[in-house]
Amino acid sequence: QLHYSVPEDREPGFSVGDLAKDLGVEVRSLAARNLRLVSEGGQRHFQVDLAAGVLLLDSRLDREALCGQSPTCSLHLQLVMENPLQLHRVEVDVLDVNDNAPQFPKPEVVLEITEVANPGTRLPLEVAEDPDMGSNSISTYELSPSKHFALSINVRGDGVKMPEIVLEKALDREKVPVHHLTLTALDGGNPVKSGTARVTIHVLDANDNPPVCDPPISKVLLEENVPVGTLVTKLNVTDLDEGPNGDVEYSFKTSNNAPGKFTKLFSLDARTGEIRTKAPLDYEESSAYEIAVRARDKGSPAMEGHCHLRVELIDINDNSPEIVLTSVSSPVQEDAAPGTVIALIGVKDSDSGDNGQVRLQIAKELPFKLVSSFKEHFSLVTSGPLDREKASGYNITVRAVDSGSPQRATQKTFYLRIADVNDNAPNFSSPFDTAHVQENSLPGTSVFSVSASDPDEGSNAKLSYSILDNGMQDAPISTYFRIDQDNGTIYTVRALDYEQDKVFQVPVEVKDAGSPALSSTAVVHVFVLDENDNAPNIVYPSVPKGSAFHQAIPALAEPGYLVTKVVAVDADSGHNAWLSYQLQESAEALPFQVERRSGEIRVAQALRESEDSHRLVVEVRDNGTPSLSASVVIVISPEENSVQDFSKSLDLPQPSSEDTNLTLYLIISLVSISLV
Repeated sequence: QLHYSVPEDREPGFSVGDLAKDLGVEVRSLAARNLRLVSEGGQRHFQVDLAAGVLLLDSRLDREALCGQSPTCSLHLQLVMENPLQLHRVEVDVLDVNDNAPQFPKPEVVLEITEVANPGTRLPLEVAEDPDMGSNSISTYELSPSKHFALSINVRGDGVKMPEIVLEKALDREKVPVHHLTLTALDGGNPVKSGTARVTIHVLDANDNPPVCDPPISKVLLEENVPVGTLVTKLNVTDLDEGPNGDVEYSFKTSNNAPGKFTKLFSLDARTGEIRTKAPLDYEESSAYEIAVRARDKGSPAMEGHCHLRVELIDINDNSPEIVLTSVSSPVQEDAAPGTVIALIGVKDSDSGDNGQVRLQIAKELPFKLVSSFKEHFSLVTSGPLDREKASGYNITVRAVDSGSPQRATQKTFYLRIADVNDNAPNFSSPFDTAHVQENSLPGTSVFSVSASDPDEGSNAKLSYSILDNGMQDAPISTYFRIDQDNGTIYTVRALDYEQDKVFQVPVEVKDAGSPALSSTAVVHVFVLDENDNAPNIVYPSVPKGSAFHQAIPALAEPGYLVTKVVAVDADSGHNAWLSYQLQESAEALPFQVERRSGEIRVAQALRESEDSHRLVVEVRDNGTPSLSASVVIVISPEENSVQDFSKSLDLPQPSSEDTNLTLYLIISLVSISLV
């Protein structure tokens, strides 16, 4: 809290204090930290020079207009700085300057005194007004020289000096019916200022006893907010005269400078002298009232006395605390460290004493706490970790309770949003997935869609998918598959060949758009489904395309005689590779038959002598859909004395190392698929 003082007569632009020095910050950082000034009263009297770091006067101050007759005059400001958020309270005392001269309510005062008045008789005078305070207010009074009158000064309970003219020598109306005096009021300023009033005293006959108030100065304690019409006091006034000279009437005595200040709140019975309330009294508006009453008799000439009553109010707890949110930092990052300032909160209660002592409370289950900055100002700071994924925001209710009896409370609720931080990696619904795709599918065929989720929000939850190269195939995996980076759908890049690759391991990575980005991976096993895309291949007998295979058999071969054997293979698998052998129909009946499964060609019936050669077309067909086939032409020639050496005639090709390797690969693939 900073404290400065400034005289009230300074011109705008006057330097009040060096904020940068007193705050302990560099001048060049004030603009970057968005230093701003908040006036608690609503009127703007000051401004901040950010270039010089000083507090300047924005308008000329008038202490009397700002604080009236208050003994102290202070203006309260708040300085708010960001990065980090800080609040400083500035109190500026407005110092009084002797810029007002004393002034009497009336330029001329007319008094009356009976000629029979005894020496020592006092004639009260109007009190001069001086808006200045302290030593600049009224210091003393002076009366012009007189043979009959002198000046007496009494001090009232509130410190106000009341001048009275005292009769020192008996009067003789026949000699001097009127006395002219000059009353001067002097203040204590430097230089001294003064004001004068002409005092005219008429000397009268008869009614020689004025009304007397007992006691002349009294004090009454009264609770604020008492019902209208409550009796405050009844004045005790006596007049030793009789008849009309002793009949007293009461009236309020007011000054021109403050007419009706208390007459709006109190009523006076002119006959009985009872003072009652006629409007609600508020301690917060004024804690005490000075009431001056004139008691005047009906004599001729009339005489009057003066009663002074001080009404002091007793404060009751009739004002609820007021909560002021000076600043709120919303949203706040979910990774904010404990102790981070969330809000600056001010509280005030117009009551006094215990009734104005306020404490703040928030719910204990919230990850926040209140820290007292200075009087009536608090900081709301984090007390524990925040997690946006568990709570995206908090409704924070601040409750203010005073210490009065009964207690009064008020509360204010504001919403604090938690900003997301990229603290969660995306997760796949399953780390391993299985997909199937038909071989020879067109490029761009959808294979599978992976799915991942991220509990973060915004760009931290925006996901993109990509395929990683695992090096398991001869070519990069990206030459076989691609993935839609937005929705995770995997597509083929080219047609797949079951006979070349039966299964693929496709590593998929999902990455969010946070900073730094977080990621996770999953593996999709893509199995290629076989398609009947390979026709049977006849490996024996091996003849050029368009040629026939010639086979000689004994002319007297018996039925069942093994002529030859057709051997074929199919690169497909499963039922697509199940082969069957058959003879194509011909116009003539052939004495041969072929075994459907083995491909063996045997003599079906006895051959006739001198029988010609026979042309057979053997067709090999697989079991796929649609079925594919291959055929070979075999010319069988019966010959005399021909002995068939089947082991030689059936010259089956020995499996090459390449065929052996193919068989080994097929076995390994089948075992791998079974294990998966």
